[in-house]
Amino acid sequence: MAEHAQLRIDTGVEIYFCDPHSPWQRGSNENTNGVLRQYFPRGTDLSRHSPEELAAVALALDSRPRKALGWHTPAETLSEHLLACAASSP
Repeated sequence: MAEHAQLRIDTGVEIYFCDPHSPWQRGSNENTNGVLRQYFPRGTDLSRHSPEELAAVALALDSRPRKALGWHTPAETLSEHLLACAASSP
């Protein structure tokens, strides 16, 4: 993340980086990489795929239930979070 310092200033979000060559520190990232490889084998040139093809894969992944989310989909979880935030806003 080339502009992580500015992102932190703009949003107040804490940003952490894993140590190099430490995949155990990046469980979610490594899991996502494995799932993506079902669609795009290692070394795939993503520029050969249209934005529509990439969006279709993103939709498939966002619609896939995850154990870490209590078997909800990422899309459901995000919607629930946004609704909760909206309900708690003054």
